[in-house]
Amino acid sequence: MGEFFSVAFGFPTALFSFSLLVVVVYWALVLVGGLGIDLLGGGADADTGAGAATEDGDAEDGPGAGPLAFLGLGGVPATVVISLLIAFAWFVSLAGAALLDGAVLRTFVLVAALIAAWAGTRLTVLPLRRAFRHPAAASLRDFVGLPCVIRTGRVGPDFGQAEVTAPDGSSAIVQVRQPAMDVAVAGEAEGTRLTAGSTALIFDFDPAGQFFWVMPHDAAFDRPAL
Repeated sequence: MGEFFSVAFGFPTALFSFSLLVVVVYWALVLVGGLGIDLLGGGADADTGAGAATEDGDAEDGPGAGPLAFLGLGGVPATVVISLLIAFAWFVSLAGAALLDGAVLRTFVLVAALIAAWAGTRLTVLPLRRAFRHPAAASLRDFVGLPCVIRTGRVGPDFGQAEVTAPDGSSAIVQVRQPAMDVAVAGEAEGTRLTAGSTALIFDFDPAGQFFWVMPHDAAFDRPAL
């Protein structure tokens, strides 16, 4: 046991040991519900695709999505990618340091650990992309047909946010747009103007722009008849 700790907290394994401890604590908190999986962004959570604080869906879930996309590791939450990188690097450096001795050899172990971590993470990420992408895209499209409450001062063809509540009771702030032909102009009825507090109806989702198309909607239509 003493030899294990000597290797685990010696060069180069120690560079990853403390990070691995943080990863373990993080995922423990995720399991008990204390944190979200998309803490660092780039996630595939349903809220992230079209919301002000989220960015997800078909366009963002591709191989080029995420802060680590330049390494070929996009398409899944950054927390998952970082956790895999640290875990692979730690195991490889631990094995290498246990077999090899000397500062020069262990420097090569560090380089090998980094390369192996990238390769192992990339192979793991490839099948995970589909698992994270499709449920998110489906959940975003589930908002189509639901009423929402405008949360910005105005809504136009290029700007707007609204709060929408899903059938399961969860809510999200999403990006919304109103077609130019429906935007109220001076002299028109105020019923066509969407401002903060107005109720609108989501009638379509734009996967390329990651926003929802909305139109004026009378909330009274949603009330069950007495």
